[in-house]
Amino acid sequence: MDDIDDVGVFLGLDVGKSSHHGHGLTPAGKKVFDKQLPNSEPKLRAVFDKLAAKFGTVLVIVDQPASIGALPLTVARDAGCKVAYLPGLSMRRIADLYPGEAKTDAKDAAVIADAARTMPHTLRSLELTDEITAELTVLVGFDQDLAAEATRTSNRIRGLLTQFHPSLERVLGPRLDHPAVTWLLERHGSPAALRKAGRLKLVEVIPGTGTLDLVMSGPPPPCWSPSATAPASPPPPTWPPTPAWPRRPNRRGPRSTANTHLAAATGN
Repeated sequence: MDDIDDVGVFLGLDVGKSSHHGHGLTPAGKKVFDKQLPNSEPKLRAVFDKLAAKFGTVLVIVDQPASIGALPLTVARDAGCKVAYLPGLSMRRIADLYPGEAKTDAKDAAVIADAARTMPHTLRSLELTDEITAELTVLVGFDQDLAAEATRTSNRIRGLLTQFHPSLERVLGPRLDHPAVTWLLERHGSPAALRKAGRLKLVEVIPGTGTLDLVMSGPPPPCWSPSATAPASPPPPTWPPTPAWPRRPNRRGPRSTANTHLAAATGN
């Protein structure tokens, strides 16, 4: 942005959530404004109108065009002021040229205003299309956050199901995006509870008749039991047989050969 010949005051705004800090400079570098501004339309409009009435054209420069910087830009444009944007990276590099290491709102606003006055080539013009793009970026980012959170939650549920009942996970895991499945897990969080409730009862209590049939449509997994609502429990593992305990030895000791023949002869 190089067209600053008609600008009467450069108003740099370090935008914030509840308030902004404004710093105004004339083309000669004289400070004419240095105050906190509440983030409200009437207060902002009053400042813009006052500066415009005294100095003519006002150029409002912000360091964040979207989110917390959207209201000042909208009010400034509606009040007839010019608007521009100083990218954050350019601002930080320019701020390093000024004395002092403390980062304050007042210093940032002064840096923004002085950069616009002395280095107009660092500014970016803000058109309506740019603001629409910024708003769409915020919306898309919000949608991406929701999708990532849903994926994280689904993976957590599948991990828990795999931990305590793999068969149930194989049945419900691919269908976790269906509302009926999450409803089932909220109210019947175990295979035993699902089996105890029964298929007919679950179909009655789930909002919308036949929702359970819609969820469970498709070929059943190998571990699915058609006679039960919950997946059949896998068979217990086969452990190696326990070795037989040795027989108790005869305390009287082995019989002698003579005694054996005598027992055979007597039948005892």
